[in-house]
Amino acid sequence: MKEIKAADISAAVARMCVSANTKLPDDVRRKFEEGFKNETTEAGREIFRQLLENADLAFETKLPLCQDCGLAIFYVEMGEDVVVPGGLNKAITEGMVAGYKDGYLRKSSCDPLTRKNTGDNTPAIIHIDLVPGDKLKISYMAKGGGSENMSRVTMLAPSQGWAGIKKFVVQRVAEAGPNPCPPVILGIGIGGTFEYAPKIAKKALLRKLDDTHPDPKIAAMEAELLAEVNALGIGPMGLGGSYTCLAVKIAVEPCHIASLPLAVNVQCHSARHEEVEF
Repeated sequence: MKEIKAADISAAVARMCVSANTKLPDDVRRKFEEGFKNETTEAGREIFRQLLENADLAFETKLPLCQDCGLAIFYVEMGEDVVVPGGLNKAITEGMVAGYKDGYLRKSSCDPLTRKNTGDNTPAIIHIDLVPGDKLKISYMAKGGGSENMSRVTMLAPSQGWAGIKKFVVQRVAEAGPNPCPPVILGIGIGGTFEYAPKIAKKALLRKLDDTHPDPKIAAMEAELLAEVNALGIGPMGLGGSYTCLAVKIAVEPCHIASLPLAVNVQCHSARHEEVEF
């Protein structure tokens, strides 16, 4: 068995929360640079220029890339031979609280009915998958309210198939319009169950924007959806243009023979995420 100290996990999580909120991932920056070069509208190119300037300022000043530092989402791959004395969830939560406090990141978590702020961004949203081995991988994502509000899950009829999936995704982006601060990234979960499809859809957003799905059929589906969404012409910040979406990432799981679960998780242009491995 491999023992990992809770204090080490908390310290790493705190660093990730601050770093991810102040340094734009390299793959996202490359997409911004591509958009600035290739966007077809003057307004769209200006938006990309401002996004690049904002990223530079955030990195230089160590101030957040966006005022909405989001809820803290963690996807954990925990080796079956790993033990964390004191508890993994507790260690992650304490690290998140410290990071949001020390990094002066906005705390956005509140009671859903009274709307009273929890004061420290708790609870951390933690998804744990047990995997073989003695490694521990923790991926963090800052998920803002504007994009999360535009996300949807539905249960399609199996007969609707790929055509129904495309129609729902494109319509969702069209209805969202400028609300999620485009250009967006789309995480698509196909299959599983009602609650599982959104989980894999959001996890898909952790992939690099410029990667290619290892399954050629799914890679082709991603490219087809990206083209159809960008054909909407919503453009950067909804001002019109060819870059409504930066990337589409699809995750597929088996489902019940009577069901076709579909989840669309919308991420804003400020795709803030980071990971650590022990």
